[in-house]
Amino acid sequence: MKIVISATGNNLDAEVDPRFGRCPYFIIVDPDTMQFEAVANESAMASGGAGIAAAQVVVGKGVEAALTGSCGPNATQVLSGAGVNIVTGVSGKVKDAVQSYQAGKLQPGAPPAGGSAGQGLGPGMGRGMGRGGGMGKGMGGGMGRGGGMGRGMGRGGGMRPPA
Repeated sequence: MKIVISATGNNLDAEVDPRFGRCPYFIIVDPDTMQFEAVANESAMASGGAGIAAAQVVVGKGVEAALTGSCGPNATQVLSGAGVNIVTGVSGKVKDAVQSYQAGKLQPGAPPAGGSAGQGLGPGMGRGMGRGGGMGKGMGGGMGRGGGMGRGMGRGGGMRPPA
C-alpha cells in the first residue's frame, strides 16, 4: 500500500502542506516500512489546473490514499475517480500523519475545499469602493476592485450642478 501526503519539504520530518494542488512536494510512503519517495510538485506554480495535474501525477504513482490539509474539487474528482481515499484536515509532521492514518485515527470522506460544503473560490462580485459604489468583478472570494461606475447609486456618485 502507498499513501501520498502533501508536504512543505522533501522528507518525513516536513510539515503537511495545507494545499494539495499547490504543495511543493508529495511524499509517497509505504506505511508498513516507512520507505518513501519525495516527488517535487511540478504544477505548484501553474497558472491553472494545478490540482488536476498534481492528482494525475500521484495517481500514476499507484497511491491508495491521499493525506492533505485541503483538496480542491478538481483534484478530488481525479483522485476519487482513480479510487484514491482522500483525507483532508491533516496537519503536523508527515511521519505523524502517516502513523495516525495507519492507526485508523484519520478517516477519508471530508468535503473538499470549494465543494458543496465550503465557500466558492472562483471569480465573484465584490463591493465597489469607488465614489459610486459600483460592483467590480473580483478574482476569488468576492474581492472586487470597485471598477463599476455606479452613477447616482451611492453617496457623492451623482452629477453636481456647476457652482
